[in-house]
Amino acid sequence: MTTMPDVRFNRTTPPHIITLILLTGVSAMSMNIFLPSLPAMTTYFDTEYRLMQLSVAIYLAMNAVLQIFLGPLADRFGRRPVLLASCVVFTLASIGCVYAPTIEIFLVFRMFQAVIVAGMVLGRAVVRDMYPQDQAASMIGYVTMGMAIVPMISPALGGLLDEAFGWQANFWALALAGAAVLALTWIDLGETGTATGVSLRDQVRQYPELLTSHRFWGYCAAAAFSSGAFFAYVGGAPFVGSVVFGLDPSTLGLLFGAPAVGYLFGNWISGRYSVRFGINKMILWGSAIALLGPVLSLISFATIGGSAYSFFGFMMFVGFGNGMVLPNATSGQLSVRPHLAGTASGLGGALMIGGGAAQSALAGTLLTPGSGAWPLLWMMLLTGTLAVASILYTMRRERIVTGG
Repeated sequence: MTTMPDVRFNRTTPPHIITLILLTGVSAMSMNIFLPSLPAMTTYFDTEYRLMQLSVAIYLAMNAVLQIFLGPLADRFGRRPVLLASCVVFTLASIGCVYAPTIEIFLVFRMFQAVIVAGMVLGRAVVRDMYPQDQAASMIGYVTMGMAIVPMISPALGGLLDEAFGWQANFWALALAGAAVLALTWIDLGETGTATGVSLRDQVRQYPELLTSHRFWGYCAAAAFSSGAFFAYVGGAPFVGSVVFGLDPSTLGLLFGAPAVGYLFGNWISGRYSVRFGINKMILWGSAIALLGPVLSLISFATIGGSAYSFFGFMMFVGFGNGMVLPNATSGQLSVRPHLAGTASGLGGALMIGGGAAQSALAGTLLTPGSGAWPLLWMMLLTGTLAVASILYTMRRERIVTGG
């Protein structure tokens, strides 16, 4: 079993595991805490659900764009200054969301909130700075296992805050979380990367070194397709819960966190066994488990009509599988060219989140009051199948290259 170094909170030493967990956790919290409030926010801004749901898709799309640049920036200037700047912008943008007078202005501030993805991107890069491939996969699993607790409870918290104080309370909570993690990062996170001094343009020019690697593409595809099922869920589940099943915000928030429960245990499996079995087997097993979620849910809807509890309950398989796939696929991406770990993390994350943004928006478009949950489940089945195919291709390529 791999453990983090025993360090005290000190801004001149490598960060404590708590700092890494919270940096990645706030990024996840920002994505889903307000989802139970989408119907109420639709009414508040006097708009359509499809437009309000863009607050998810546009956030993910901006995540993808930012990750293309955050990695190279961190490789040039170091992890610490980029993380501190992102926390400042995120906190201010969260306050802007509270006071936005129109849906258009709200969506602009929502885009600025996406900068907190630096915590997720560079948190992984910090781990890779400190450990070799299989150990890094194990550590990323432990870090994201702790991170999984945040998205597991944040929708439930968001639903309760909505019912007690209104939807704005969710964004006040995000502003406070941003300020807290800013202070913790300043106090604890010492620089782990070596600033290269290479210009951003030269960093981007190194992308072909990654993009011509079959292994990099294989790991990116496995991560993108496996997580694609989850992002489709993020875009469609609030509609399914509130419109198809008629759930109130607090109940929807509680049930919405079901995949995070599975993600927690999948991350524990990654942290415990990635070194023993290797990243490829963990990705294959995880993508197969994630595929069970939509398969079982489709069977349930086709035979007994489905229910809110079966729909959300089967989504735990999606979370469990992603908890195994993502830490190992990420470690694989970062290990293809270790000297470009920050760039690889940003580019790989951009490809994954960009695809997720498209699927989230598509799920919101396809779901109508008469469609039920079927379009969402078929989307999840397709992306889950492609994830299995991607890692099988990567394993085959590796056997050809190594002659195994």
